[in-house]
Amino acid sequence: MSETPLQTVTDFLSALEDLDIDRALTYCADDIVYQNVPLPPARGRKAFERQMRTMARYGTGFEARLHNIAANGDTVLTERTDVLKAGPWEAAFWVCGTFELRDGRIALWRDYFDWPTVLAASAKGAYTALLSRLSTKR
Repeated sequence: MSETPLQTVTDFLSALEDLDIDRALTYCADDIVYQNVPLPPARGRKAFERQMRTMARYGTGFEARLHNIAANGDTVLTERTDVLKAGPWEAAFWVCGTFELRDGRIALWRDYFDWPTVLAASAKGAYTALLSRLSTKR
């Protein structure tokens, strides 16, 4: 396990960037709560794992561009740009995340972001992917 809560969170996000769900799960408590506010939370390792494996199955990439990260005891706050990729589609949007650790493992991961920004980034990604596909057919 990582030496500090801050390192645990950065190692965890790195595992997700590699789409290595098995490695990411090693940083999680069995009763992890994962929530994209205001959606309902995934409670427990199985529910969390199911969401992460779905992301890895349908997505072709994930990137967490950290802008700021701060720790206060076992709580880590991140300000970042997340980039989701699926083939030629890509959406980048601002996210603020709260991670709470217990016994060196992530017990809570709660992300906050602006839904209209996510929808706009998704639409832009779809438009760019469509243009890319049309230009390769010429």
